[in-house]
Amino acid sequence: MKNADFLTGITTSGTPHLGNYVGAIRPAVESSKNKDLVSYYFLADYHSLIKNFDPKLRKQSALEIAAAWIALGLDYDNCVFYRQSDIPEIPELTWILTSLTAKGLMNRAHAYKASVGENQEKGHNDPDKGITMGLFSYPVLMAADILMFNARKVPVGKDQVQHLEMTRDIAARFNHIYKKLFILPKVVVDETSSVLSGLDGRKMSKSYNNYIPLFDTQKRLRKMIMKIKTNSLGPEEPKDPDTCTIFSIFKAFATESETKNLEKRYRQGIAWGTAKQELFEYIDEILKEPREKYEELIKSPADIDEILKKGAVKAREFSAPFLEEIRKSIGIASLG
Repeated sequence: MKNADFLTGITTSGTPHLGNYVGAIRPAVESSKNKDLVSYYFLADYHSLIKNFDPKLRKQSALEIAAAWIALGLDYDNCVFYRQSDIPEIPELTWILTSLTAKGLMNRAHAYKASVGENQEKGHNDPDKGITMGLFSYPVLMAADILMFNARKVPVGKDQVQHLEMTRDIAARFNHIYKKLFILPKVVVDETSSVLSGLDGRKMSKSYNNYIPLFDTQKRLRKMIMKIKTNSLGPEEPKDPDTCTIFSIFKAFATESETKNLEKRYRQGIAWGTAKQELFEYIDEILKEPREKYEELIKSPADIDEILKKGAVKAREFSAPFLEEIRKSIGIASLG
């Protein structure tokens, strides 16, 4: 196998939702079909240990996320599609990188600082109360995911840019202390797309429980969309599309001309019920065929497992010899 041109993962901490589709799954599916690219896509099950303490949920989430990727058209024969925990070289590289990563760098991680801030707001004497080493060192595991396959480009949302910058810092430090083995990955942020909003207007997230499942039933999809929070403006009153969750979700799925047309209707006046119904119909049409494939895949977990295991074999064709090279560079090798 060759170095990764692109690498993306989704944490197995819940049901895949519309935000996952727009931010990670859709672009992954598109690039997986490009014969000129070497793309790596994985289920980040080790990452899920940080927040998800339910073994059954983790296993079910892995099944659902893998099935979603496949149902939406991921070309797993042309890319490398695997489960993070099937690559033993990743945790070993994580420890190697942890051993040279400055604690001060980790202190600046947004997730860690946010947790400390919450403790301080609650008046806890210990600012680190309840914060695990998993949360604290999360960026190092993410760096290992990327550097293990020397990924050249890593597509991320704007909220993940800091982690990629940390990965570059960690790689540069290794290259300086030991041997220049790691490519400094390029951060790829799609400036044209924003983070998808959830039911309450905040970022769509499992943590906020404000997400719309990707492959729920047609009836359930409509019910969730009808729950999207709106203001009290009447049907005939002009509405601001730039501050509307319904519009932002539609924009993430629709073409440019369709988006401009809806924007015009917003400014002229549109009933919230009409906007929600049209959003439901639009998304339902896109997901109708993939939903049928997804439901079939979920019934055959052994088939999905086989696909992931084959992907792991492909991934280890690169990671196993590369880790040996890393080991030699740090002086952990045969004494003969």
